[in-house]
Amino acid sequence: MATSPPPPTPPGLPAEAARRHAHWWQRTWVRYAALTTLLALSGLVILALVRKQTGTEGFLVGLGLAVFPVPLLVAAFRWLDRVDPGPWRNLLFSFAWGACAAALIAIVANSFATQWIATATADPSHADTLGATVIAPVVEESAKAAAVLLVFLFRRRDFTGIVDGVVIAGVTATGFAFTENILYLGTAFGTDRLSGDTGLFSVTAATFFVRVIMSPFAHPLFTVLTGIGFGIAARSADRQQVRRVLLPLVGLLLAMGMHAMWNGSSAFGEYGFFAVYAAFMVPSFGLLTWLAVWTRQRELGTVRTELPSYAMAGWLAAPEPFVLGSMKARRLAREYATHHGGRDAGRAVAEYEAYATSLAFLRHRGRRGRAGADFAVRERELLNELWARREPARPALAYAARATAPAPAPWPAPGYGYPPPYPAYNPYRS
Repeated sequence: MATSPPPPTPPGLPAEAARRHAHWWQRTWVRYAALTTLLALSGLVILALVRKQTGTEGFLVGLGLAVFPVPLLVAAFRWLDRVDPGPWRNLLFSFAWGACAAALIAIVANSFATQWIATATADPSHADTLGATVIAPVVEESAKAAAVLLVFLFRRRDFTGIVDGVVIAGVTATGFAFTENILYLGTAFGTDRLSGDTGLFSVTAATFFVRVIMSPFAHPLFTVLTGIGFGIAARSADRQQVRRVLLPLVGLLLAMGMHAMWNGSSAFGEYGFFAVYAAFMVPSFGLLTWLAVWTRQRELGTVRTELPSYAMAGWLAAPEPFVLGSMKARRLAREYATHHGGRDAGRAVAEYEAYATSLAFLRHRGRRGRAGADFAVRERELLNELWARREPARPALAYAARATAPAPAPWPAPGYGYPPPYPAYNPYRS
């Protein structure tokens, strides 16, 4: 186990030289362009396929109804990620992958596999059952897990633990369920148009109730198991290669198993769906929700534990580690900064809180021997970002400390100033 992180050191020249001589396909803008093109083409193809199956009117109805749970689910995952919020581009990529790429893979692969089984067995009903309970869970969970894997591999700085895995997996599954709901609701609407059914007893109303009201969390619940596996792997040391590979696979297999049980619930009799929903899905949802919230609280505890070392060194003011370990105090600090300094000051305080949290997590990994080779470089980057925002952040955090302290605080009030860090710990002073 490592003792304490080494002091910041400037980046080495070999890494910079390697970046300058990188091949064209390794450049960031090339990767972004390729990924954007892939998602855009997938979106166009999935749009055409869904519209062909549901018709234009059915597609619009399905789109209008399927969008209802999306803001609530995304907001819930974003709330869970508030301690150390990841960049919006990761969430946009995850949602787009789920809604476009994963949905396209699922539609094409499920249709091909079901038709092949029906042709081979000459039993279309058996093929549909097998496709729903075996083929669909494997294909769909694998397609959604690809988004988690890509973020895990290429955005490692943003993927540091269980909460990150839960958020990326949940948003990906939310995008997938959005497209799938358009297809199911649009098809149900077409069925009602042919039969003349309307109102609460229509197929559209029943489909909306089951998929949007009762179980909007179903797909996120399945894929979150994969995200938890990747999250635990992200917290493992680099030398634990077997664990880093097996845990995501175990999470993926559990996601496939839960998905298969959900899809096959109708095989348990007339009330099989409701039995599985009440006895299995709801308790699983409650357990995973508790785990996610508990992990979020542990992250706040890590902030309170790791940052006092930087406060002792002079990088942070004395009360800041405790303020940054409380979501209420962090919110008060942002509101204070916005009220007294405008939106730019409030944004600076929010960024200060985010960088300080990342610094605490980095030090936590370093003390446990799980930091990467770029630990010192990353630590210096984060300290630089904090130092650049100290002017608007320190008065706001001091106010939040006094507002949330159970007793009068011993530190100075805003306006009286703060002593600068000790010269030995501040290399930026002239």
